[in-house]
Amino acid sequence: MSGKGPDLKRYMEKRLAIRLVGKRRVNGYLRGYDQFMNLVLDDAVEEVSKTERREIGTVVLRGNAIENFELMEREAQIDRCTGQVMG
Repeated sequence: MSGKGPDLKRYMEKRLAIRLVGKRRVNGYLRGYDQFMNLVLDDAVEEVSKTERREIGTVVLRGNAIENFELMEREAQIDRCTGQVMG
């Protein structure tokens, strides 16, 4: 195992949807991380159920509790030839 941690720089300051062990879901803005993939989220919201959400503010999620995550914001794609934003 290398000592280098995950490269999550491209996700900094972006809103992530995170699924935790036990099917819990949290989303928030990524403010920091470490080599163990522990994440610091700001403006975090826990999705308790499909109809219930709980604002939890700033939270640290342990890397070993994270099953997966996805970017909630759509990243703009730029046409290399024209320089225009696509989609």
